[in-house]
Amino acid sequence: MTDIVQRGLYFEEFEVGARYLHRPGRTATEADNVLFTTLTMNTQALHLDAAFADAQQPFGQRLMNSMWTLSTMVGASVAQLTQGTLVAQLGLGDISFPHPLFHGDTLYTESVIVDKRLSASRPGQGICTIEHTGRNQDGIVVATATRTALMLCLPEGER
Repeated sequence: MTDIVQRGLYFEEFEVGARYLHRPGRTATEADNVLFTTLTMNTQALHLDAAFADAQQPFGQRLMNSMWTLSTMVGASVAQLTQGTLVAQLGLGDISFPHPLFHGDTLYTESVIVDKRLSASRPGQGICTIEHTGRNQDGIVVATATRTALMLCLPEGER
């Protein structure tokens, strides 16, 4: 019997230009929004107060917390890209939310590898730059972020 362990990619397995479509998507619920927003001590009425948010323009309804959207988008990539092979997340940048996500929307994430290089100071490790894009069920971009990750290289015997 062969054992197969689900894992992310080692540095050498990342291919610049490769695009990963992470599935399944994640349907955003009111419970997700209220729990995440209150756990992070965010008191923004646009996430928590239906009467307030319904009266606000231009959306007229509660918005999903954008940090939930960002966290879920990055989290969706873990199984395919970084599970067990990530040393550390070095940074997030170029984050934008061009369109809101609402309760009932489904978030689909894709990741493109835009750069990689061996670490100059950490032998056996490399730095990968990943662009994450989140789209709703209609294909509208709701979030983008660039992530820099410190990744393990293949173990010595597997190179």
